[in-house]
Amino acid sequence: MPNILVVDDNPDILEALDLLLGLHGYTVQTASNKKQALFVVTHQVIDLVIQDMNFAQGVTSGNDGKSLFLALKAIKPELPIILITAWAQLETAIELVKAGATDYLQKPWDDHKLLQLIAQYSHVADKQHQSITSKIPSMIYQSPEMHALMHDADKVAEAEVNVLISGANGSGKEKLADYIHQHSKRKDQPFIKVNMGALPHELLEAELFGAEKGAFTGANQARQGRFEAAHKGTLFLDEIGNLSLSGQMKLLRVLQSGEFERLGSNHTITVDVRVLSATNADLTLAVKQGSFREDLYYRLNVIELHLPALKERKADIIPLAKHFIGNQYVLDDDAKQYLLANNWQGNVRELENACKRAIVFASNQRITQQDFQSLVQSASVLNEKEQIEKMLVKHAGVIKHAAAELGLSRQALYRRIEKHRIDI
Repeated sequence: MPNILVVDDNPDILEALDLLLGLHGYTVQTASNKKQALFVVTHQVIDLVIQDMNFAQGVTSGNDGKSLFLALKAIKPELPIILITAWAQLETAIELVKAGATDYLQKPWDDHKLLQLIAQYSHVADKQHQSITSKIPSMIYQSPEMHALMHDADKVAEAEVNVLISGANGSGKEKLADYIHQHSKRKDQPFIKVNMGALPHELLEAELFGAEKGAFTGANQARQGRFEAAHKGTLFLDEIGNLSLSGQMKLLRVLQSGEFERLGSNHTITVDVRVLSATNADLTLAVKQGSFREDLYYRLNVIELHLPALKERKADIIPLAKHFIGNQYVLDDDAKQYLLANNWQGNVRELENACKRAIVFASNQRITQQDFQSLVQSASVLNEKEQIEKMLVKHAGVIKHAAAELGLSRQALYRRIEKHRIDI
C-alpha cells in the first residue's frame, strides 16, 4: 500500500486523516509545516502527498501551499499531490493542478471522495514504489551486534522460508523486513505491509482475504485482500502478537495450504506468498499461556531474527543520527555526547523523532545539545509510568502526539497506559 504524507498545521486534521487512512490500510506520515514535510520526503519513500494550502493560523493566501508544492515537485517531480483547499484558495489550487498537482478537494472534504482519489492514484504510487525500491538505503549500523544480525539476514533473504522478526518497539523491525524482501528472489514482486495491531477484529478477514460485493454493510464493490495483492511476493504482518485467536486460525489455514476464500464467496483462491512477521511480544510465553496458537507460531517462526534495542548497540547511535539529520547538518561534540548518554527507550524511532525536532529548532547547520531542548527524556531520569504521564500532560492527552515523542506506536502506548493504570 502507498506511504502517504499528510501536511497540515491543524493537529485535529492530522489526527482525523491519520485515523481515516490508517483504517483503510495506508501507511501515514504527518507534518505540520513545510520544513517537516520536505524532511520526510527527502528521507523516506513517500508515494502520495495530501497537503493543505496554509500552514499558519490566520493566513489564507495559499502561498505557503504553493511554495511547498513547488519544493516537493523539485525534489520528486513524479510525486502525486492532492491539495486540500478552502474556497479562497480555489484559484491557486486550479493553477497548481495545471502545474502538475494530481487533484484538489475543497474544505470540508468528503471522506469517500478523498479515498476514491487515493485509490485512483494508488496504482501509480505502487509502480513508482516498485521502480525505486532498489534505491532505498541499506540498514545503517556499525555495531558488532548488527553486523552479526545482518550476516544472518543476508542468508535468510535468499531462502523462501517464513521469518519472525522480534524486538522492542521502534527498533527497526519493518526496516529489516524491507531489507529481507529487497534482497530476496521476490524483490521485483509486490511487498505488502499490514499492521495487525491497527486492524479491527471485525475487518480482519476482509482485509487479509478480500470480500465480495455485498458481503457486509458498506461493501459496495468486490475488494482484493492483502494475500491476493502479495501473490508471488512478500506479505509483512506487523504486530502479529495482537492477532485474535479466531484470526490466528484463519491465518494458519492460508499458511498451510496457500488457499482461502474471499468473504462472501465460495470460490477458493490459491496464492504463493512469503510471510514475514514482527512482534515486540514474547510469543513463546503467549503460547504457554494459550493466547497464541503453537502451530501458527511454528509456521511463522521458521527462522527468528532478533533486533537488539538501541541501548544494546550504542555504536549505531551516531551513524543513525547523522543519517536522520542529512548531509546539510552536522552534530557538534556536545550533541553527540548527549545522544550517547540517553537510554533510548523508544529505540531508533525515538532517535529519529529527536533528530527531526532538533532540525526544526536549529539556528544553523550545526546542531548542538541545546537544539534538542531536553525533548528526549532519559529512561534513567524518569521511570516508564512517570515518563508516560509527563508526555500525556505535555500533549493534553493526545495519544498520537505523546506516542510519537515517546517513540512508540499508539497501540503500544495504550497497552502501557492500561498496564500502569494511568488516568488519561
